[in-house]
Amino acid sequence: MQRDGKYIYCIIASDYDINLGPIGVGGRDDLVTTIGFDGLCMVVSDHPLSRFVINPENMLAHQKVIEEVMKEFRSVLPIRFGTIAATPDEIRNLLNRRYSEFMELLRQFENKMELNVRGTWKNMGMIYKEIDKEHAELQKIRAEIEKLHDQEKRNLKIAEAGNLVEHALIEKKAEEAGNIIDVFRKSVFEFKHNKTSSDAMFMNTAFLVNSVREVEFDNIMAEIGARYQDRSDFVYTAPLPIFNFIDLKIFPEKWEL
Repeated sequence: MQRDGKYIYCIIASDYDINLGPIGVGGRDDLVTTIGFDGLCMVVSDHPLSRFVINPENMLAHQKVIEEVMKEFRSVLPIRFGTIAATPDEIRNLLNRRYSEFMELLRQFENKMELNVRGTWKNMGMIYKEIDKEHAELQKIRAEIEKLHDQEKRNLKIAEAGNLVEHALIEKKAEEAGNIIDVFRKSVFEFKHNKTSSDAMFMNTAFLVNSVREVEFDNIMAEIGARYQDRSDFVYTAPLPIFNFIDLKIFPEKWEL
């Protein structure tokens, strides 16, 4: 017979139980509720212990539950995707053992949220022309390629030029992203760069922001969009769980002892 454990979404401080309805991970319409110890709670739902599926649907469900919790609580510590405890008592014991640590983190991240900005160049042809203009060594190699008739030597030079362009593009992304980030520095606590997914994407940056400064962040984002409207497109997310700024690891009880 299949045995259920408790899938963990996040940690909150609460003196009362919550019920977010049948929105749990796994597609079984499991209720999302809380298990607590002395005002410290984990948001959980039932889930099979022996079978966990890693797919986009479950990952989205995990995030959606945390976002629902964020609507009611000012400090939410997200737990990494795919964490399952064996029993409610295991969760209570864990909260007891790490009570001070979790409470301190809740205080540290109170009223904090994550905002993500992705910037993409509109015209890569223009960007490559800028790189060509800015790098004399690249111009020199291109001139040498034009003069070479030996195909093997041409291929080597073409590869050399390609490597130069690749590194120059990385530097240009960092410079352009840095210019954008400088505008935000006075309005955010910290930021973290994530991987870009294409040559055209020059920034994919998460910002840790106080919730009272969200409107200020919105206004800055609008100004940046207007300033770079002919050069870049920006995608700006709604408030997210602070996954980029905290990485809480919760292990089975036997590993915690």
